[in-house]
Amino acid sequence: MSEGTYIPRLKQHYDDVVKASLVEQFGYENPFELPKLDKIVVNVGVGEAVSDSKKIDAVCEDLTLITGQKPIVNKAKQSIANFKLREGMPVGVKVTLRRDRMYDFLDRLVTIALPRVRDFRGLPGTSFDGHGNFSLGLKEQIVFPEIDYDKVDTIRGLDIVICTTARTDEEAKALLTGFDLPFSN
Repeated sequence: MSEGTYIPRLKQHYDDVVKASLVEQFGYENPFELPKLDKIVVNVGVGEAVSDSKKIDAVCEDLTLITGQKPIVNKAKQSIANFKLREGMPVGVKVTLRRDRMYDFLDRLVTIALPRVRDFRGLPGTSFDGHGNFSLGLKEQIVFPEIDYDKVDTIRGLDIVICTTARTDEEAKALLTGFDLPFSN
């Protein structure tokens, strides 16, 4: 590696510590069997954008600050009259993080954001989907230090999905525990 090459702290931790503990715990023989992080998807639903389109811009700005990447605007796939929603209207924004940005975001989530959540008692170990992916929701975006509390117009929640290459939930939980995700049980 050249001197100027940047390697995220958690990626280095995965290579040095987590891989060895996973091999010890599950007895993998082929290095390609080892579960690893695939991507992290951060999603914010903006239902009030139906009446005020400026809300989407504010959420995009917040999500760009949090993730360091420009979000994609999700549009409604069908019209729903009860919600005054027409097909093609913006209803949310999402960011898909991969590689170094994914590791940097996970590092900030674990070390900075989750400890700042009020009444935090750990993440539920039941939020896996059966295929090794983990979902969590935060009630307020202001737990991230990049967000200036005085400039926030509305407190919004965000959904975070951590996708792994693990085949089972048990493998995925062991992987995420290696990254110091604070599970409650």
